[in-house]
Amino acid sequence: RNFYYITMLRDPVSRYLSEWKHVQRGATWKTSLHMCDGRSPTPDELPTCYEGDDWSGVSLQEFMDCSYNLASNRQVRMLADLSLVGCYNLTFMNESERNMILLQSAKNNLKNMAFFGLTEFQRKTQYLFERTFNLKFISPFTQFNVTRASNVDIGEDVRQRIEELNFLDVQLYEYAKDLFLQRFQYSKQEEHQKNRLKRREERRLLREQRAHQWPREEAAEVAVTEDYNSQVARW
Repeated sequence: RNFYYITMLRDPVSRYLSEWKHVQRGATWKTSLHMCDGRSPTPDELPTCYEGDDWSGVSLQEFMDCSYNLASNRQVRMLADLSLVGCYNLTFMNESERNMILLQSAKNNLKNMAFFGLTEFQRKTQYLFERTFNLKFISPFTQFNVTRASNVDIGEDVRQRIEELNFLDVQLYEYAKDLFLQRFQYSKQEEHQKNRLKRREERRLLREQRAHQWPREEAAEVAVTEDYNSQVARW
């Protein structure tokens, strides 16, 4: 079988706020094993941010204050090869080196995926998916700009804090947006070129068809004229 890895990326601030609202309603990832290099992280490597069954009702400030919160830079972590940095062992290398390796790994893996989309470009995402896999959706994608995250009213200082917590995701998303729009533009140009060649071929076939029809029409006209002249001579 051929397996194609695909993913969807989202604006880091909106994604972070969306996860906070999700956790606030009682969502957890308790069943996630976070396997890396054949094992799960120890409690010391990955402490929890809360006690009890879940983190229901957590405020945004509390959510941001937990340094072990996996919501921060989640997109980079999910796309990167964690084994390159010792998985969840933060003492494996210094933080700056770790961040640089994670970001580059996430970029490389994203670039090598058969397809990825961006939630803020639903129609373009649909177009690229259909072009990549030669499939056609039965209805167009709908762009929903009003989400739970968009309904959260935050100040500029809070937004800046979220961007700081997700600074790797911010860099990844800028890279992803640029790469995505390049792929979209390339596919559009390729489609236009294919359509031009198709129209050119159709015009060529039409000219050849007309060229074959004209001699027959001229022969028919000559035959009719000669027959008429012979009748006139007889009269």
